[in-house]
Amino acid sequence: MGNDLERLAHLVRGRRLELKLGIEPAARLAGMSKDTWKKVEAAREDVRATSYTGIERALQWASGSCLRVLEGGEPVISETSPAGTGSGIAVIPKEDLKRQVGDAVNSAAIGFKGDLTADQILDLNQRVLEELRKRGVV
Repeated sequence: MGNDLERLAHLVRGRRLELKLGIEPAARLAGMSKDTWKKVEAAREDVRATSYTGIERALQWASGSCLRVLEGGEPVISETSPAGTGSGIAVIPKEDLKRQVGDAVNSAAIGFKGDLTADQILDLNQRVLEELRKRGVV
């Protein structure tokens, strides 16, 4: 896990600097001491997993991003509007997008007051995902 902690430390430090935050302001945003924040950036193993929630909030990462990094993935930016444009567009990782699209299709099809069978709903779900794959969305 040492390499994963070092990778997390590198990404946390990089994002903090990208947001132009010092350690103390970042720690305040995270609701933790500056010493705890420093432990994360030093890749120390004695950081509680609950501390990651505050770090994610301070860095504008989606919930679970620190654990994703520790498992070899990438953090996900959770800000809903880039540079305050108010666009309301959320950044969703592709693997989550597939599940969310499938859930949305299923909900919409079930809410449709027609005679769709479970098999037809599954087929519709597959067709939507196939179309989104062709378009490079998922």
